[in-house]
Amino acid sequence: MIGGFKAAHKRLAEELAEDARRTASWTGRGEFSGPVMRAMMEVPRHQFVTAGEAPFAYANRPLSIGHGQTISQPFIVALMTELLDLEPGDKVLEVGTGSGYQTAVLAALAGDVYTIEIIPELADAARRRLAHLGYRNIIMKIAQGREGWPGEAPFDAIMVTAAAPVVPPALVDQLAPGGRMVVPVGEHGGHQDLVRIFKSADGRVEEKNVLAVAFVPLVED
Repeated sequence: MIGGFKAAHKRLAEELAEDARRTASWTGRGEFSGPVMRAMMEVPRHQFVTAGEAPFAYANRPLSIGHGQTISQPFIVALMTELLDLEPGDKVLEVGTGSGYQTAVLAALAGDVYTIEIIPELADAARRRLAHLGYRNIIMKIAQGREGWPGEAPFDAIMVTAAAPVVPPALVDQLAPGGRMVVPVGEHGGHQDLVRIFKSADGRVEEKNVLAVAFVPLVED
């Protein structure tokens, strides 16, 4: 944490804890785990926003990163990460690198993180930013993310950071037995739900709507 943002970062931690308590009846998570909160506090969000947005880096709201995309609200980043129930050695797929902020949070908790971004300018900026910050367990490619990364499947966890009209079947197929996926589902401008998916050891798939959300749409081409 950089000194100038220390107080704002601390306030954000308090807001995250309060939001977890406030939404517990929907999410089933009345508090975020110690590892998730440590990751949220260790990743410097101000490094992932534009210079103009830096004063608001630790506000608990989404911010524009250009190209019609946003860096997600910290509460949503923490909640989606929490819902993946990550273990240190987990192999994770992220669809939608964006600024790289959520990628960094995942990388602080998991083994290898494979992340896909369709907008080259965002991918290039995120790659440079993550390398500068010292992350070494992130593998990135520029591609359309709906089909996942078949050559690296299966994944212990999959996170989709933009809304899909329906749960992408290819991503479900790429979940390992015992795998978890979190994806916002719904039309842009309409109702969207954050959906948690669990694939059992015998391949059965369970879906649970967690919370109403508002995400930018998953870019397809």
